[in-house]
Amino acid sequence: MELSKISGLEWKAKEIICYIIGYGRPFSDPLTVRIYKNYNDFIDTLTHELIHKLFDQEGNMKRSEKAWNYFFRKYKQEPHTTKIHIPLHAIHAELISKFYGKKDIEKRLQIPPHDQYRLSWKIVQEEGHQNIIREFRKRLVKQLS
Repeated sequence: MELSKISGLEWKAKEIICYIIGYGRPFSDPLTVRIYKNYNDFIDTLTHELIHKLFDQEGNMKRSEKAWNYFFRKYKQEPHTTKIHIPLHAIHAELISKFYGKKDIEKRLQIPPHDQYRLSWKIVQEEGHQNIIREFRKRLVKQLS
């Protein structure tokens, strides 16, 4: 619910199956998250993958096409993974800010594991997560029937 409020996108699936694994890389399709020693790492990883799932919900790619085109043009020099994670990390940062406080954004998510993720976080920090969300939302097409 909160991810929809932040992003402007809607959930279509009535339920989302999540596989929990002992070892491996998390991913969104099918939603698969590994066990972490630290509870916050588990929650942050699950949240990250759920935002990917939200983007992929029926109709959301079409509704957000103009937004994605904007980000892909604006950051055309950046790697593909960085571009797709800029709005995702902005939404994630807003969620953390809302529930844990602004200081927790950097504390919880300061060192993403991959260079392309780190670059997207750097862009989000420099431009401000709320500004990026605003740019994303203003390009969404009204609800499709």
